Formats: sequence, C-alpha cells, structure tokens
Amino acid sequence: MLHQPLLDKLSALRLSGLRKGLEEQAQSAQYAELPFEERLGLLVDREWVRRENVRLTRGLRLARFQQTACVEDLDLAPSRGLDRRLVLELAQGEWIRNSLNVLVLGPTGAGKTYLVCALGQAACRVGVSVRYLRASRLLQDFAHAHADGSYPKLLDSLSRVSLLILDDWLRDPLTPAQARDLLEVLDDRYGRGSTLVASQAPVADWHERLPDPTLADAILDRLVHNAHRLELKGESQRKLRSPVRNSTD
Repeated sequence: MLHQPLLDKLSALRLSGLRKGLEEQAQSAQYAELPFEERLGLLVDREWVRRENVRLTRGLRLARFQQTACVEDLDLAPSRGLDRRLVLELAQGEWIRNSLNVLVLGPTGAGKTYLVCALGQAACRVGVSVRYLRASRLLQDFAHAHADGSYPKLLDSLSRVSLLILDDWLRDPLTPAQARDLLEVLDDRYGRGSTLVASQAPVADWHERLPDPTLADAILDRLVHNAHRLELKGESQRKLRSPVRNSTD
C-alpha cells in the first residue's frame, strides 16, 4: 500500500504522471513481478509523456494557428506541385535550427494556410516556439503599438520566437512606415530565427509591392535569399471540398 505522504510529495514536485503511474502499479499485481529498474523506467516514461503533452499543448496554444493542421494529413499529390521529400524534411525542423526561412507560394485557395499551419505544428512537436500571424493583423499591431508606446515590446516578442509565420504576405502594397516596421522585424530575426511566409503574389512581384527600392532590397535580402520555396498548384481546395458544387463544374 502506498503511503499518502509519498503521493503528496510527488504532487508537490509536480510529478503527477509519475504519481498516477505509481498508483496504477500499486493496484496491479503483475507489476510486482517486474524488476525494480523496469518498473522505474515505466514510471519515468509516464512522466516524460505527460510533460511532452503539456509542452505541445502549450506550444500550440501560444502559436495561435489559423487552422488545425498536421503534416500527416497533407495532400502531397504531384498535381499540387509539392516536393514530398522537401516537405517531410522541413517537418523535421532542421531548417529552423539553422535559422533559414520558407516561402509558401500559390494562388488563392490552394492550401497555403493549411500547409504553413501543418509545418508550424510540426515545429511545435520538436520543441520550437512558434507564432502565427496574418500579415494584415501584424500591420494593425504595429499601428496600435506605435500609438500606445508598446512598439519596442512588440518587436522584442517577435524577435524571441523561433519560428514566425506570416500568412497573406504582401497581399496589398505597403506604406513606407509599414515596410520599415517589417524590416525591423526581419532585421532582428536574421540569423537568429526563422520566418515562414505564405503569399499568393509571386516573388518576382514583391519588389514592386514595397514602396521604396532601398527598403525592398533590404527586406528581400533578409527573407528570400536563405529560404526554401514551396509552390502550390491546382484548383482551389475550398472549391474542391465545398459541399455545394456548381452544376457547370
């Protein structure tokens, strides 16, 4: 029989997985037949799994993904234009440890948001801190931060995350102030963090969507030249998955 003080100490040490495992072992005679080291190993495994689940849950909550997505559910058919080998390699997270970037390109509805959220979730699995933002929302955050004096704090928070995901990148042309804000973010992150952007605009068009050639050169230099590219093709996934199909389809 387990002594309550022992269970209380395990709870005080925040070893709830180990405590639950120990209680289960005490209630089952089959564990008594196992060597001490094996029983201890099972308890440690139980606690480790609990902590990993807590870490992953917290990471996913802080990331604030637009969609619930995972790499295992991605459609990697050749018709979508995705390099299966590259996608699976990116899911391992080595590019983030090397502070590289990823550009996800493709037409509206091609599945860019799902893909970036899946890669973000894969990063959370390997212990990487992630933040997902639509670019338009980030620009609003910049405006509010300038107004209330929290701009330095916002820049600091964006620089600390290991993987920053910016969806709908350069959907609309930027003002000079917005371009300078984005350059500040990318400058802080260059060589120290990874940025993943999703855009329906081809990379060749990015320069003209930025208001100043000097700012454009600086932004693209920090984002494009050390980036992997994934280019989605095919029909809109929203259209293909819609329960309402047009009679002319």
